[in-house]
Amino acid sequence: MEFNAAERFYDFLTNFKDYEDYLDSKITPTDLFYLKSRELARKLVEHSHKGMILSREEFEERKAAAEAAKAEQSSVFYSRSRPMTLASAGKELNDNFLKALAEREEANRSGKMTSVIFIRDYNTLGQEVSGYIDYAHRLKTQDFEPYFCGKKRLMPGPSDLCYYNWKTQTSTSNSSPNFEVIYDDPNGLLFKSKRDKTMLNPWSGSSGDSSGTLLQSDLYVHVVLYDRRWRCRCDDFKQTIPRGRRGQTGVTAGEFP
Repeated sequence: MEFNAAERFYDFLTNFKDYEDYLDSKITPTDLFYLKSRELARKLVEHSHKGMILSREEFEERKAAAEAAKAEQSSVFYSRSRPMTLASAGKELNDNFLKALAEREEANRSGKMTSVIFIRDYNTLGQEVSGYIDYAHRLKTQDFEPYFCGKKRLMPGPSDLCYYNWKTQTSTSNSSPNFEVIYDDPNGLLFKSKRDKTMLNPWSGSSGDSSGTLLQSDLYVHVVLYDRRWRCRCDDFKQTIPRGRRGQTGVTAGEFP
């Protein structure tokens, strides 16, 4: 089948529960017999085979990307057999911001696009707050119908990508399934895509395939949408799966650049 190599790539990474499980797969019974310690054996494997064994950071990044790709494949097949229900469907929307969210809802739900929403406004206590929201992630974890119906206002919170309360000076940042928050870069706040590792720079207006759109809204003081459009991941993975030595899993650590 055309995508067998990609599937083996996914399986190799997603088979491991965590980095320790990955290291354990490289330890032999003979190693344990002589070393008498699994922890020591893990350290020897990790540090004695540079270039052949993934570092913890490399493993976690590649595993997250592989799991996201596998989930996307499952989502695509599932969505083909079941019509997608949109929270914005049939709603009469008058505000530019809500209209823009409605236009992007299907693409964010299906994985064709990931959008980051910047909002600056006042909360129910009259405190000015601002933050960045992973729209695709929020769609999966919240019911958006009240927002499109006007019963609730979409606002950034402490669990979003970034959040700041200008009154209390409370500040939080959290990575999401789609983005890693980079807050110590000389260029300022960045969002690193977990799919292709490209950077979304809110301060530049656009970055790579991402674009920033400033919206005039009657509901919020300041709103900007950053959209990252995606191609079919199958083509990307066919091009990026490296060649290497054969192993029991079909792919070995030496195959990764």
